[in-house]
Amino acid sequence: MHSMQQLPEGPGRNVDVAVIGSGPGGYEAALRAAKAGMKVCLIEKGALGGVCVNWGCIPTKALLRSAEVFDLFKKAGSYGLKVQASGIDLAEAVKRSRSVVQKLSKGIAFILRRAQVEVIQGEALFSGVHTLDIFRDGVCVETVQSNHIIIASGARSRQLPGLEPDGRHIITSREALAMKSVPSSMMVLGGGAIGVEMAWFYAMAGTTVTLVEMMPRLLPFEDGEISEALKRSFEKAGIRVVTGAKLEGVVVSEDRVNGLLVVDGEESQPISAELLLVAVGVTGNCDGLGLEHAGVERSRGFIVTDAACRTSVSNIFAIGDVRGGMLLAHKASAEAAIAVDSIAGKAPHLLDESMIPRCVYAEPSVASVGLSEEQAIEQGYMVMVGRSLFAASGKANAYGNLEGVVKLLFNAVDGRLLGAHVLGHGAVELIGEITLARRLEVTAELLASTVHAHPTLSETIKEAAENALQERRF
Repeated sequence: MHSMQQLPEGPGRNVDVAVIGSGPGGYEAALRAAKAGMKVCLIEKGALGGVCVNWGCIPTKALLRSAEVFDLFKKAGSYGLKVQASGIDLAEAVKRSRSVVQKLSKGIAFILRRAQVEVIQGEALFSGVHTLDIFRDGVCVETVQSNHIIIASGARSRQLPGLEPDGRHIITSREALAMKSVPSSMMVLGGGAIGVEMAWFYAMAGTTVTLVEMMPRLLPFEDGEISEALKRSFEKAGIRVVTGAKLEGVVVSEDRVNGLLVVDGEESQPISAELLLVAVGVTGNCDGLGLEHAGVERSRGFIVTDAACRTSVSNIFAIGDVRGGMLLAHKASAEAAIAVDSIAGKAPHLLDESMIPRCVYAEPSVASVGLSEEQAIEQGYMVMVGRSLFAASGKANAYGNLEGVVKLLFNAVDGRLLGAHVLGHGAVELIGEITLARRLEVTAELLASTVHAHPTLSETIKEAAENALQERRF
């Protein structure tokens, strides 16, 4: 193992590649460039791992696991267990999630050290196309000259006028991941992945939750059938779901958040809760980087790039959330490979977003890849649909998780998989096989004739393919 080099204070450092940001895109890019024999530095103003490791994917999943275990405890009687769950200790659940975060952040530091990537703590500001000034506490501590620069600065929560977070009553997911006690009631504004996961977590912990989404349905970019099924499941779990709705006239008074729920064609209703969690999407971290000093073009809150992640300046690349498109950690990692290959002069494997899986970690969880039924029809495909319910699965029955469905969409002309949508326990683990099937353009016949282990949840995929073929025959 190599020891981390002590960085000289003051001006002067020359590298092949400088990476701004250490999230899944940034640290992956730094490691790949180092492994390709380049001299690399990674500049990070916060904790290693970025939002994903510290305030996003990882702590969220750790907390959701606590809620899942608590929910299982409440149902213990149906499994023949005599135990009582008195409640969720949120402070302890948060403590566990932070320890998971610490472990992963330290792991990233170790891997970067071993790869001889120099980590510089501070904020990077462009002063030219090859030059970054590094600031700490507002003071420029050194300058980095780099042949190539990869911007992986991520994104932050989007703010709406009149709904600016105060960290106490109006909060973002960041505060929601570090609360000390369970609030009695909560409004969640935004029915995307973050809003859905937070709504489910707090509802399981005992909070009365109202989930408000402006679009006509939850998870607006998912398949309509899946969105509707998730809404029914949430309502069954006691979560009030209001879609096609806006939240207006929000005021904080006497430790409560009050507002008006406005649904098209209906009379507006007053609504009140202890907390309002705003989860209305994100915008790229473009400000404060001095992009104008390098001539890097941006548009609508994100950096403009070509298919190879190259910006308007040929030696500067942008990857991950700051680039826009699907805002997913694994997309950022894939883009890291594209950017580094481009720098190394190799032909990169360009990204097709219809091959990237999407996951939402509530219970039941949602996972999908490729086209929704609406998109496939819109794009002119003759679609062959196959479904298989988890209620018919031996494993799901043994587990006691009967909710949900696997829905597969095939091109009726050649049988190739166009899209797949899974709602149910373990959906996020099942999507791997289907993503590979989509990537390899597997047909319904191939999927149906692949022997799946019994009893497993994955058999449902085979059965959905068989169902599609049966539907075609009649």
